[in-house]
Amino acid sequence: MFKIKPKISDVAKAAGVSPTTVSRVMNKRGYISEETRQKVYDAMKKLNYIPNDLARSLYNKRSNLIGLIVPTTANPFYGELTARIEHFCALAGLKVLLCNSLHNAEKEAHYWEMLRRNQVDGVIVCTYNRGLIDVSEQMPTVAFDHYLSSGIPVISSDNYAGGELAAATLIEAGCKSIVHINGPAELETPANLRRSGYEAVMQRYGLPAMTYEIRSVLSQAEAEAAICTLFDQQPQMDGVFASDDSIALKVIQEARRRNKRVPEDVKVIGYDGTEFVRQHVPELTTIKQPMITMAETAVQILIQQIEQPDKALEKEYVHNIELVRGNSV
Repeated sequence: MFKIKPKISDVAKAAGVSPTTVSRVMNKRGYISEETRQKVYDAMKKLNYIPNDLARSLYNKRSNLIGLIVPTTANPFYGELTARIEHFCALAGLKVLLCNSLHNAEKEAHYWEMLRRNQVDGVIVCTYNRGLIDVSEQMPTVAFDHYLSSGIPVISSDNYAGGELAAATLIEAGCKSIVHINGPAELETPANLRRSGYEAVMQRYGLPAMTYEIRSVLSQAEAEAAICTLFDQQPQMDGVFASDDSIALKVIQEARRRNKRVPEDVKVIGYDGTEFVRQHVPELTTIKQPMITMAETAVQILIQQIEQPDKALEKEYVHNIELVRGNSV
């Protein structure tokens, strides 16, 4: 038999208070004594009353929804980042709408419009397409390791220092011919500073800087082809600094396929240091980004924009990196 859902008036009657008091308890508005608050919660539990989030969002003028646009959660970095962001959003009472764009500009634009229509309170964007956002209709937004617009704060690790540390670590290990593998240089992203840091150290030591670009960072076939070309064209190569750990692991696989020993013949260092890689491939030496702190900062800055829209924010929030030593160097 169909059972009628209890209403606020039913909760109020059971708790012995007014419907207005029940509404104030649910929306955490105004002073309510702890005794009254507990009476309302007990009545809600007894009646199995489930608050209507849509009605509450209309009342509060907040949806408590956050959009998160990432290239793909199949990548360990973005998978872990998504989990960390969702964790800190949950602590703040926010729910996350996850959008996997696969670096498709049209798909990203569709997601952006969908998030606007769903009236999310804000968006964290981890994709590259600078033309994604219509600034005239901008909602609170934080960019993760990408430049989207001059008015949108960016969360990143210290990419320049990471590039310097990677190059210096390989040189100190005895490498003379070090290649850096990176994404397309034309992408406007702080990650390009890894290349700048690498080049600065190579110049300082009087060594030639060589960078190989992988045009599509999501294409496994293209990454593998580029790495094969690298080994074919640079047989003297004794060190590789890869811009992310997944590329570094592919370099190690290709080296072994060619009967090259790691680290005796070629030393490899990655970038990201995700929990997945540290647990499953602890032998990889990598530059670790402080994922937890970066995710927390992204959520905090987004909440600041939502709650204090007139407060001035930094253009970029840069976090320290650290070297995690395995035995690939």
